[in-house]
Amino acid sequence: MAVGSVLSEKDIEALREFDTCMVSNAIEMFGTRLRNTGFTDDNIRCVFQEDNIPPMVGYAVTARLRSGDPPIGGGTFHDRGDFWNNVLKSPAPRVLVLEDMDQPPGRGAFIGDMHAAILKALGCIGYLTNGAVRELPAVRAIGLQLFAGAVAVSHAYAHIFDLGSTVRVGGMEIRSGDLLHGDRHGVLTVPKELASKIPAIAAKLHQQEKTVIDFCRSSAFSVSGLNEIMSVTNDE
Repeated sequence: MAVGSVLSEKDIEALREFDTCMVSNAIEMFGTRLRNTGFTDDNIRCVFQEDNIPPMVGYAVTARLRSGDPPIGGGTFHDRGDFWNNVLKSPAPRVLVLEDMDQPPGRGAFIGDMHAAILKALGCIGYLTNGAVRELPAVRAIGLQLFAGAVAVSHAYAHIFDLGSTVRVGGMEIRSGDLLHGDRHGVLTVPKELASKIPAIAAKLHQQEKTVIDFCRSSAFSVSGLNEIMSVTNDE
């Protein structure tokens, strides 16, 4: 990834100020992609949804995963040192994204407490997979956010391959280096060329929505007044 395409910490912090729904609304205003693309579907859930957890904003590190079948030789697959080095090639903050290729996905979980600790040490703030995760209390304490399709008891024969490949998780295509934004609503890709512009647009949209909501909850509410407010909002 070119240095110029990496956001400043200030820009990343600005994106964290808004939930994923509002960021999605802001992206729509630029008309750069279809409104039914660029986000995960309901097969992916946010594991930790406490109010004090800010949105996850980071750069994707991609690969593929299998866990259902044992290796041809030996009893287990061993961690790949080249994978950990590959993680560090992506800019921080990092989000590991693994497409589970088993059918159905999620027989075993790559991420538990040990691998969560390794990922945190490598500058990762989150993990996204259509497969499974496990050892949730320990991972929560480590501070790694999880987005997954399932929860599993065992790691089974989890192993990683196709490092840096373009993957598809929850119906969303993700390339290594893509900027991701995620919270309890799901995960979306943020076009990097728009990222620094999105917070201002999101703030404007938030204020517009607040104006409508406040009017609807007030004693002054009327349909004619609502039409007037909505017409102004739509013109801006």
